[in-house]
Amino acid sequence: MKRVFSGIQPSGTLTIGNYLGAMRHFVALQDEADCLFCVVDMHAITVPQDPEELLRNTRSLAALYLAAGIDPRKSILFVQSHVPAHAELGWLLQCIVHYGELGRMTQFKDKSEKADVVTAGLFTYPALMAADILLYQTDWVPVGEDQKQHLELTRDLAERFNKRYGETFTIPEPMIAKIGARIMSLEDPLKKMSKSDASAGAYISMLDTPDVIRKKISRAVTDSEREVRYDVENKPAISNLLTIYSLFSGKSVAELEKQYQGQGYGPFKKDLAEAVVAGLSPIQERYQEILDSPELDAILRDGAERAAAKCEETLRMVKQRIGFLV
Repeated sequence: MKRVFSGIQPSGTLTIGNYLGAMRHFVALQDEADCLFCVVDMHAITVPQDPEELLRNTRSLAALYLAAGIDPRKSILFVQSHVPAHAELGWLLQCIVHYGELGRMTQFKDKSEKADVVTAGLFTYPALMAADILLYQTDWVPVGEDQKQHLELTRDLAERFNKRYGETFTIPEPMIAKIGARIMSLEDPLKKMSKSDASAGAYISMLDTPDVIRKKISRAVTDSEREVRYDVENKPAISNLLTIYSLFSGKSVAELEKQYQGQGYGPFKKDLAEAVVAGLSPIQERYQEILDSPELDAILRDGAERAAAKCEETLRMVKQRIGFLV
């Protein structure tokens, strides 16, 4: 089986964009690949974090993985800082990556321009991300468009190490969802939906209550027409809402266009809201059951042990080939 690795930062509750573009696909992947899913808390601290909030967000994200359908009997779910090999290989790859390569990363440029203080960790973030992936001899990495550059650097570092020290790392391939990869903001359909948006009305959190979901969708921007039609170029807002509706309902976009022909946006938005509420309700119920339970702690302990066992040989081989006394 091909091996899949994916990590999500515990920096606030995930949106339906994260769910539709990533987590929903992770659940399906479990039956066709050897999957590792990681809460990347060490990445989170590249920018200032409140300790209590980071702790709460880490548990919350792990619980959401499980509530969304990640099965610890099929996959490995763990917290990054629970497996020290990530930090160790991250440092070794910092000694392989070039300063100029890190400086060209667009995410670093974007984040550093907005930050009052820029840490060295934010600059070297891509080396740690590369370590996360290469530790497990990963074949496929589910990534969004915003992470493609980091994955390209990961591939470059793997090839550089292999050329310098001998075949060591698998060269990972990106896995980008064809449908739902870019769920857009409810307030600006030209901008990707993000949990870091200053306006809470721009996104739907996976933990929003039914009434909040209904209100946000009712206020979502549309256009001056009345036709429910998929046309990304001319009707980006309605096209985005149709994508969300299709993914939550299981109906094709063509079916939805036919269903709401001549009805305008009111009935369409009302039914869309109910489809989202129905899709998130079982996830939210399971989340509440597991969030503060001993079951969650046991799953994360077991996941860390299994992950550490999988990457032990890779780290030993890397150190040996570099010339360390192993």
